[in-house]
This record gives sequence, structure tokens and C-alpha cells, in this order.
Amino acid sequence: MKFGRAREYKRGRIEIIPMIDVMFFLLVTFMLASLSMQSLHSVPVDLPQGEAATLDAKTPVTLTVTPENQLYLDSTAVSLDNLAETLKGMLSGPDADVIVATDNGAAAGAVVQAMIQARRAGVEHFLFAVKRE
Repeated sequence: MKFGRAREYKRGRIEIIPMIDVMFFLLVTFMLASLSMQSLHSVPVDLPQGEAATLDAKTPVTLTVTPENQLYLDSTAVSLDNLAETLKGMLSGPDADVIVATDNGAAAGAVVQAMIQARRAGVEHFLFAVKRE
């Protein structure tokens, strides 16, 4: 006596529509995560408006001058006297770039003095942070 199968087995199919939905979700998630990771690693200041190319530097150091003419390297407060010594330890190499982020209300003399001290530390290239129009 032969018994027949209770139900027939269908060959498995890969449904592509849910896979596309998951891939788009992952794409959007990673795009938003990468956009939220961008920062200057500096104190927030009111940047001047202008046009500038996008940053190509690997790991630049940010030199910030506030409206009260206080100086910061990344988020560390420094004085004009110890700026060069502190910056030497933060530079990744001889061709390292420094981003200069100054507030609109900062005195031009304080910015120039900070850049002179940075030159003493060995900085050759300065990049200026601006707010896009």
C-alpha cells in the first residue's frame, strides 16, 4: 500500500521586495549616522559667511578664537603663551593642517597673534572655517 504525500512541497523562493526595503533602510541609516559624525571638534562660534571648498585634511586641529579673544585648540582652552607648545603635541606630522575658526566679533589682532604662534609650532597650512551662504 502506497501513501501519498499529505501536501506537496513547493520550491523555495527568495522574495526580493523585502530585501530592497531593508537595504534602503540600512542606506539611509548609515547616511544619517555619517552626517551626524561631522564636526569641527571646536567651540561653537559665529563663523563669517563665504564660499569655501570642502575639507580634504585627514585629522586637522581646530584653532578657535571666541568673541572674548579666548583661544581653544579643538575643545581645550589655551593661552597665547602656551599655544605653540600645546599645538606641537597635537600635530600629526610636518604637513598637518590647522583649521582657524574665528567668531565675527573676534579681534583681528588676536587671530593674527594666534596664527603666528601656530607657525612657531611648525604649521605651514591654515584653513579658514566659514559658514556657507
